[in-house]
Amino acid sequence: MSVPTAACVQSVCAHLPVLGRDVTVPLVTGGEVAYAALDYAASAPALQRVWDDVAAYAPYYGSVHRGAGYLSQLSTDLFENARRTVAGFLDCRSDDQLIFTRSTTDSLNLLARALPADCQVFVFETEHHASLLPWPDGRVTCLDAPRTPRQAVETLERALAGRTATVQEGHGPALVCVTGASNVTGELWPVRDLAAVAHAHGARIVLDAAQLAPHHPVSVRDLDVDWVAFSGHKLYAPFGSGILAGRADWLRAAEPYLAGGGASRKVTRRQDGGVAVEWHESAARHEAGSPNVIGAYAIASACKALTEAGWDTLVAREERLVAEVRAGLAEIPGVRVLSLFGDDAPRVGVISFVVEGWNSSHFAAALSAEYGIGVRDGLFCAHPLVRTLLGSDPQPQGECGAPEAAPGERSLNAIRVSFGAGTPDEHVERFVNAVRELVADGAKWTYRTEEGRCVPAV
Repeated sequence: MSVPTAACVQSVCAHLPVLGRDVTVPLVTGGEVAYAALDYAASAPALQRVWDDVAAYAPYYGSVHRGAGYLSQLSTDLFENARRTVAGFLDCRSDDQLIFTRSTTDSLNLLARALPADCQVFVFETEHHASLLPWPDGRVTCLDAPRTPRQAVETLERALAGRTATVQEGHGPALVCVTGASNVTGELWPVRDLAAVAHAHGARIVLDAAQLAPHHPVSVRDLDVDWVAFSGHKLYAPFGSGILAGRADWLRAAEPYLAGGGASRKVTRRQDGGVAVEWHESAARHEAGSPNVIGAYAIASACKALTEAGWDTLVAREERLVAEVRAGLAEIPGVRVLSLFGDDAPRVGVISFVVEGWNSSHFAAALSAEYGIGVRDGLFCAHPLVRTLLGSDPQPQGECGAPEAAPGERSLNAIRVSFGAGTPDEHVERFVNAVRELVADGAKWTYRTEEGRCVPAV
């Protein structure tokens, strides 16, 4: 059973078409301009290919699993084929489980719920909050931010060696959580080396691939990680879908993440009036309720589109765009790009920076209102890392939101530009020119703080 699918349309070194590429937005200075979406690290626009595939499936929508009708069976096939497609995209092992979730955050919270009771977790302070916060309180060792990839490996080695040396024989399991690419600096982490250290000390490792999977191929086998998690909305699919893939034993042993239909294999009444349940041991154990079939299908479609476009081509093009942006920002007085591992570190299309004398929210608002460019400002749900990079505490702000400093005051937060396979070259060039003009000439408009964000004053 199948539904029509869209072709992957692209030419060599051309971006993959995304939704919204023809949207125009008004400027406070008058007129309209094509919107330059440069906030991919938060949410990448959906690929046109993905949207077309979802639209083609929509008339065939039906409930999945156990339905006897044709559309139900078709939807079930589509859902399970999507699982196999994503597992192939990640080069999973034959006995790995792939669970569909809502997001990376959801995936890592699921894994946190599945940890053995005596499991100790090791995580760098540089992680996004999604991979920093889910773990059981009191069983987490937070490691200092390393300044080189080698130092990251050495830091983990010392932490795990210290654990081995100080606990009694028969100690509980350990889990290491690490990002693949920073959502603040874009820098790639030495995942394979960290996995080798973890396994040498009997620990397991989970990879937060939210920022890595949209930009580089991810192989569970090659990286030798135990689990991997990512979100559909960063991989050019619509909101509300994600995956957790990896070793099945802890997932099978854990109580279901959600209790309900689909997760249960057999439910009976007990003589004492209670309910006895046998749970599935497959991925269904943690997928209770009606699944997000469209979300799963969208992720699979995005995986196919990226694979068919060719990773060598996509990576080479993005590296060129990263080099252009970094070179352009380096020429602008007062602009400082944030980096953990240094200028020569390999990275994806995520760049954070500060501008001397500017409030970050004011600067980002001016890029939007005066140039039609969408970027992000703040601490990017990675507060400890950004504070380390800035060398000081930030100004007060809401969670992951814009700072509350008045426009014109110097901001101790940052601005982030991010892009990927769907970004036209022209948008990157326009961004660099806009930063140059704002720094040289100042904003053309007056801005004020409204509900924690900067907006044009009227």
